[in-house]
Amino acid sequence: MNTSHASTAGAVPSTADQAPANVAIPQYGIRRILAVWAAAALPMGALAWLVAPALKDSFAGTGSVQMVKALIVCFAAGLIWQFVLVAALLRREQGTLRWSTTREALWLRSPQSPRSGRVGGRIWLILVPLILVAAVFDGVPFVTGPSNRDFGTFLGSHAGHAFLSGAWGWYALILVMFLFNTVLGEELLFRGFLLPRMNRAFGRGDWLANGVLFAAYHLHEPWAMPSAFLDTFIYAYPTKRYRSAWIGIAVHSASSVFLAIVILTLVA
Repeated sequence: MNTSHASTAGAVPSTADQAPANVAIPQYGIRRILAVWAAAALPMGALAWLVAPALKDSFAGTGSVQMVKALIVCFAAGLIWQFVLVAALLRREQGTLRWSTTREALWLRSPQSPRSGRVGGRIWLILVPLILVAAVFDGVPFVTGPSNRDFGTFLGSHAGHAFLSGAWGWYALILVMFLFNTVLGEELLFRGFLLPRMNRAFGRGDWLANGVLFAAYHLHEPWAMPSAFLDTFIYAYPTKRYRSAWIGIAVHSASSVFLAIVILTLVA
């Protein structure tokens, strides 16, 4: 919301998280934070457990393939909705979606060292160890879901290989899903929008609270919650430390790029 009437909504800019370029980032109370969380999590849960089962019979293939197709369509829709949600909230908050304002309001700026104040340059090298740690986390099978719902498990199955062979249209939709998952959807909402607005409610632990919310958001894939919480330390904490949502976006997107390449080999 515009700073001229921020007080009417109970949002007070935090000095600690004040953005440069005269773009004020209002601080949310717990109820407002949970409302934004619910606007993302509940639709994804409903799409996964109510809409997808209702749609699956409209797709060709066996039972597991039908369900995966329905989930891809539903998840893509839910993630696109998150992008629309961020855009709507930001437009209401700042009164504009100009890039100069959006960049600061969503922390879409180069990382800044909290010690030296250096911006960009060698600071970007922090991505290397973070991506390596993320690869280790992603490689540990904490909990797996049912084969017709866990995309990773499905990819390793004979049904998954048969479905993806030559499926260029589905591959394109999967890429759209990945894009809105790690760039324009989840990361933009949780690390770009919510995290900068959680300082008043949670203080120095705002990044940890953000990770808890992100884990709890996975109602659509509850078996992914433990892994999603561990991701807090490689997505949320570095994003807060360096005041750049690009950190979380880049680290999260690395796994999507790798998975996209793996899927491409199956499609081709």
